[in-house]
Amino acid sequence: MSNGSFTTGGDLEHAMLSASTMVRLNVVLKPGSPHGVDGLLDALRFVIAGTRLEPGCQGCSTWADPDSTVHYVESWSSEEDVRQHVMSPLFTSLLAIVESLQAPPHVQFDFVAASRGLDYIAEVRGQSFE
Repeated sequence: MSNGSFTTGGDLEHAMLSASTMVRLNVVLKPGSPHGVDGLLDALRFVIAGTRLEPGCQGCSTWADPDSTVHYVESWSSEEDVRQHVMSPLFTSLLAIVESLQAPPHVQFDFVAASRGLDYIAEVRGQSFE
């Protein structure tokens, strides 16, 4: 587990990544039974209400698949914003929810440095989409 410090070689890269990177947190949960899905979604919705108000939060949602898999997603403007969130009481609440389940969760932070739209398709294919 990291104590928050970075090696000298990675400091510049970390600073550059933090300044321009959107971060998405994806959590996939399997409640013990289909009956546990509603309670899990209610608990996550409680966390969502406060998370959406935090600086840098671009969005936060939860839903369940027909097989009772529960998804929880947060999007953040920068790595610094998500770091502040990870230290918050709301994130501690999210961890408590995740840790209350029997099945191990899938937790993934995606660091997105750039997003492009139709301009990328036009560039690759050499045609305009106007």
